[in-house]
Amino acid sequence: MEVNSSSHSPFYTPLPDHPTGSEAPRSRPLKGFAGILASVIFLLSLVAVIISQSQEPLPKEGAVPNSSSQNQNAAVPRSLPRGVAEGVSAKSNPTFLAELSYNWTNAMFSWQRTAYHFQPQKNWMNDPDGPLFHKGWYHLFYQYNPDSAVWGNITWGHAVSKDLIHWLYLPFALVPDQWYDIGGVWTGSATILPDGQIIMLYTGDTYNSVQVQNLAYPANPSDPLLLDWVKYPDNPVLTPPSGMNPNEFRDPTTAWTGPPGTWRIMIGSTVNEAGVALVFQTTDFTNYTLLDGYLHSVPGTGMWECVDFYPVAINGSVGLDNSEGGPGTKRVLKASLDDKKIDVYALGAYDPVADKWTPDNPEEDVGIGLRVDYGKYYASKTFFDPVQRRRILFGWINETDTESDDLEKGWASVQTIPRTVLFDNKTGTNIVQWPVEEVKSLRLNSMVFEEVVVGPGEIVQLDVGSATQLDITAEFEAEYLESNSTDDFSGCGAGAIDRSTYGPFGLLVIADQSLSELTPVYFRPSNTTNGTYFCADESRSSLAPDVTKAVYGGKVPVLDGENLSMRLLVDHSVVESFAQGGRTVITSRIYPTEAIYAAAKLFLFNNATGITVKATLTVWQVNSAFIHPFPLDQIEKYSSA
Repeated sequence: MEVNSSSHSPFYTPLPDHPTGSEAPRSRPLKGFAGILASVIFLLSLVAVIISQSQEPLPKEGAVPNSSSQNQNAAVPRSLPRGVAEGVSAKSNPTFLAELSYNWTNAMFSWQRTAYHFQPQKNWMNDPDGPLFHKGWYHLFYQYNPDSAVWGNITWGHAVSKDLIHWLYLPFALVPDQWYDIGGVWTGSATILPDGQIIMLYTGDTYNSVQVQNLAYPANPSDPLLLDWVKYPDNPVLTPPSGMNPNEFRDPTTAWTGPPGTWRIMIGSTVNEAGVALVFQTTDFTNYTLLDGYLHSVPGTGMWECVDFYPVAINGSVGLDNSEGGPGTKRVLKASLDDKKIDVYALGAYDPVADKWTPDNPEEDVGIGLRVDYGKYYASKTFFDPVQRRRILFGWINETDTESDDLEKGWASVQTIPRTVLFDNKTGTNIVQWPVEEVKSLRLNSMVFEEVVVGPGEIVQLDVGSATQLDITAEFEAEYLESNSTDDFSGCGAGAIDRSTYGPFGLLVIADQSLSELTPVYFRPSNTTNGTYFCADESRSSLAPDVTKAVYGGKVPVLDGENLSMRLLVDHSVVESFAQGGRTVITSRIYPTEAIYAAAKLFLFNNATGITVKATLTVWQVNSAFIHPFPLDQIEKYSSA
């Protein structure tokens, strides 16, 4: 395939250092009285806004925001993100402006919407909930605001798919209509019993803002679409234990079997700034006993929410049901850290008698070691697919623009492409995540680029047409130009512009021809004990000033004899990047203003000073998943069957 080499000077000029967007572009200063007058008007307007907001009546304790109120449908200056006052993790970026953060156009907003990732038709979405497989259909429930593109009035949306890719929207599954969940139907998990019964446990926010656990089940278990759900009449089935903060007791897991006739569930909390996992025993899912101590606790990690606990096979061959264990297995303990808004995990051993979990490596315990995803990713949840014997992982990709922007475009948030999860039996120290095989059904024409040489200081364009929807596999070989040199650079640095002897090098995705906007995804190797890092740099992803543009990344294990490899799923404003078969994963959320539609291009780059890189790639254009509502006549047919 055709490549266009843009070679810089022999001594290397770094990637074009375009504005990072940390400050708004400066206009010419106003002069004289006009400037002073404008400043006075601005200050008076700001004071008026502050006074106006201070005169709003405080909500009554436990009150539910009115879905038609200003809080729901308009962006107002806020010092705290949405959700924090209600006792959950932040669901927005604080803003001091009520207007758009940039001169966005409808075309820009339209481009941001993904083509093959799951997202609702409109409004706000956050955590994935209760995924399961039932009578030929994959089910995904998700936290949803039916009234607005900001968090609030949390209801469970519902969608089904035959292949985890082509989703169909269904009517709401659970709505906040009882005293024990009137403040929101929050995160929950499904358990399928041996006789096929489906148990759904979820956290409800009560009328007086206490987090309680509730039970729901299908009204008609024979319905493949599970359209109607019944809430247990004696909810809640669990309330916060004595002495525990009522705002820090949430997100029950899928159950696993304990001693004969019993089940275990786990709920996250915090005690004295330590993250803790509480274990409860039940025989009927309506009555519970809190077991002594904690399954596990890590000091200084804060509130553990959206906890998950599941087995992985040491041979790395297949996924396991939650209740499988014993020799040949390890247990993954995962938590979403409320304080840091990241998903973390550790591998370890579970003692089912003592109901204790011990990490394999205490130095990489939960919250101080490995992350599920090093990018914009949170509140992940897994389930076991019994048909294909695999464990599937969903994760929430939040927005990093402003509430004003989200309200204007009318939607917020995306779910990741479902990923399989296995134990990495090559390293023995981590899990591997990989997009489900079904995403390959979206691949269209492919382009192969073999052994493309990229010297120090070179950027090479790959002629793939529009680079908005791509599935990319790339493998890199490095030829060292200096013998016996040492590169002890550690981490991702200040981004792709921060050069060292052996890195960075990789791909520039969602980049325009002039490179005024670009998102590098790259490796930064080292020949010392610092190891190799896999990174994504959003610092020049957008000319818009008020969107988050971070440099994400983490260390990736590379074994002797392995070339560096990555796979990227590019879908408009979302880029999911997988290194070394999924040992390290990064999700990027970007908001370009120039590199959109046909202007989005793909490049190779080598920003190292001491190596030449040889890259081999296959690039597929990717079709839309055409996610849409389930046809009403088909709903009636299935529900009446």
